[in-house]
Amino acid sequence: MNRLAWLRKEAGYTQEAFVAAFAREAARLGIDSSVSVRQLRRWENESPPPLPHPGQQVVLETVFGLPLSEMGFAVPVHRHATVQRIGNDGDVKRRAFVAGTGALAAAAVLPERHCPHIGASDVAAFRARLADLYTVDHGSGGIPAKARAKQLEQHLTRTLKESVCTAKTGRALQAMLSELHSNQAWYGYDGGPVDEARTAAMEALTAAQLIDDAMLQISALETLVLTDIKADRAWEAASAVEAAYGLAGRAGAGPTVHLVIALREANVATHVGDTVAARRALSRALSYQSRDEDSSEVPPWARFAGPVEIDYATAEMYARAGKPRGAVSFLRAAVDGLGGGYARNTAWYRSKLACALLDAGEAEEACAEMAGVLDSYGEISSSRLTHRLRAFQKTINALGTTAVRDTSDRIHDALRGGCA
Repeated sequence: MNRLAWLRKEAGYTQEAFVAAFAREAARLGIDSSVSVRQLRRWENESPPPLPHPGQQVVLETVFGLPLSEMGFAVPVHRHATVQRIGNDGDVKRRAFVAGTGALAAAAVLPERHCPHIGASDVAAFRARLADLYTVDHGSGGIPAKARAKQLEQHLTRTLKESVCTAKTGRALQAMLSELHSNQAWYGYDGGPVDEARTAAMEALTAAQLIDDAMLQISALETLVLTDIKADRAWEAASAVEAAYGLAGRAGAGPTVHLVIALREANVATHVGDTVAARRALSRALSYQSRDEDSSEVPPWARFAGPVEIDYATAEMYARAGKPRGAVSFLRAAVDGLGGGYARNTAWYRSKLACALLDAGEAEEACAEMAGVLDSYGEISSSRLTHRLRAFQKTINALGTTAVRDTSDRIHDALRGGCA
């Protein structure tokens, strides 16, 4: 393996990826220059390798931060100072260190070996831990997931700060950090405090913007909508929805991602009491949900979206409009549609159904539904669910029937047991 091939591999490029990186750098420098995979192979395989033309030399030296002579090429004397000749005299002085201190430049591309190296297996391990957070959250709620997420965040940031990795690996780690911050924003939405949740959502958005990942930006924005609604910042939530639609259109996002955005649009409209806008958003959601899409094309953070979430959002609209009987049928459908592994959501949806039944004047049925929630409450840690139980208990205490008193006592015992 010659010097150029070694430099390319150390920088984390395949031959095809390097050709693409070369083209991007040439465009950024404003230089009309390119290289093909075939030409790159000649540079890496022939001895001596053919000398790049001056434009290619400028791009190569910029990509690697090394003079051409240190890449294994036999460079004529009059071509040694290409980097220094770029720009005016001020530029020459600022750039002189690039060609004049090859060892220093090489250190940027080839760091010292005492730093830990991170590769594909490490990325896979981080990905498995991130995926596990979804399982914990769905099964047990945001509180236990939040603690694990904090540990993973510390490990990820420490790895990015202290380790050596290729550009591709670094981008993968930053992408996971953005997704993790979105999860943390959700946990904050589920358990508070809301300001902490909004901060996490903004961190997720910033991380996604820095690596120019449109899908992760949408993920951050859809979570920001929820935290903004909870913080009563409907104007910001509406702007986040519009920004998400714009990103989805430019990125060619599929139906499921658009479905998530439409659900958030409905959330905002429902929060401000605009039933017409909420119906329009829900109609969009139904349209997106009806379209076929390969499951492999759906980002992990969007896979929750489907008929169940549409039913729940529709029920929210009816409840907000003061029509609890209209909400009941959609909530029943949402509860029935949830599959296994979603203990937290099942408890949340059933508690919402119990509240709707209570508002509709069906106290005994409401208490029976809430009893089912209490059966699994000890396995779930969710502040939102705890607050809903307290509100339900406060309402039924004024009714005074035997069934109501029994349910109130059960809620009291559950809350006193510190299961929240």
